[in-house]
Amino acid sequence: MSEQWDYKKAGLDLDKYEQTISGIQAHIQRAQRPGVIPPPFPPRKGGKGVGGFASLFDLSLAGKYTNPVLITCTDGVGSKLKIACMAGKFDTVGIDLVAMSVNDLICTGGEPLTFLDYLAMPKDDPDLTSQLVKGIADGCLESGCALVGGETAILPDFYQPGDFDLAGFAAGVVERDKIIDGQAIRTGDAVIGLASSGVHSNGYSLVRKVVFEAAELKVTDHVPELGKTVGEELLTPTRLYVKPVRRLLDAHAAAIHGLANITGGGLPDNVGRILPPDKRVHVNRNSWPAAPVFTWLQKCGNVADAEMFRVFNMGIGFVVIADPSAVDGIVKQLATDGISAWKIGDVRDGTVGVEIT
Repeated sequence: MSEQWDYKKAGLDLDKYEQTISGIQAHIQRAQRPGVIPPPFPPRKGGKGVGGFASLFDLSLAGKYTNPVLITCTDGVGSKLKIACMAGKFDTVGIDLVAMSVNDLICTGGEPLTFLDYLAMPKDDPDLTSQLVKGIADGCLESGCALVGGETAILPDFYQPGDFDLAGFAAGVVERDKIIDGQAIRTGDAVIGLASSGVHSNGYSLVRKVVFEAAELKVTDHVPELGKTVGEELLTPTRLYVKPVRRLLDAHAAAIHGLANITGGGLPDNVGRILPPDKRVHVNRNSWPAAPVFTWLQKCGNVADAEMFRVFNMGIGFVVIADPSAVDGIVKQLATDGISAWKIGDVRDGTVGVEIT
């Protein structure tokens, strides 16, 4: 008689899957917000019945929007996940996942409403999943959006033991006549840089090469100039700009002409993508204090200045382009939210691009 096969023998343990789903329910429940329409039936014992086939959200929002436009975006954490695996710390990369999408979303002038995640791994791991979802829920709470669903894909033939991947999807809304798309940017506008929390979640392929191969460091090594270990520095979560930027829009809406999230490509690529055809931004690289982590990374790999600015945020995680008369008010308001900000440049006539001098 031939061998009898089942799903567990093929690499998927449905009982452990139920344990995984049950273990993340508390995180999902705490990351909710008004507007979410809950499923009609509560989860059953063992994690079954976690919801319907899709999430529902009431876009009327009690009449808050009269002409709402849907915003959607998606992103991942990238090879920063490798650092999490090396350090055995998984409860913060979920914050990075949320930040990578919602920080993009607010560049339209809108607000995030819902978030969904996709987690792929070689086998069910209830503890790992719980840590990852905890971080996602933390990021959603800090951003004011609801964690409304997700997918856990168990793919034993695609991933090696210890590997996993994360992707996130955000949806939001903006009033049509309040969309910010850069069209209002004009000559003389000020470019205001908001401090990053560190490397955020971009450039980690280069980070890993210069830190672990060129400098031959370990995640547990202490770095004197940073005052922390390699792992602690490199796992610092991406700063979430949602609530501070939303407050800026409430107070300075007429003065804000452009918003840019500084991710892969640094200041040149990300500021450049919102500029009108005949506008050029000039950035003074000495207008904000050098972030120690980038000085350290540059030294680890003897990386050229131009490459550093092309790959990393260099201490500026978000940019606001605004009327120069609003600079002082914007900087002061950000300070009340605990975010340092500086006027780092201005808008001039010229070929579209960003010049850093």
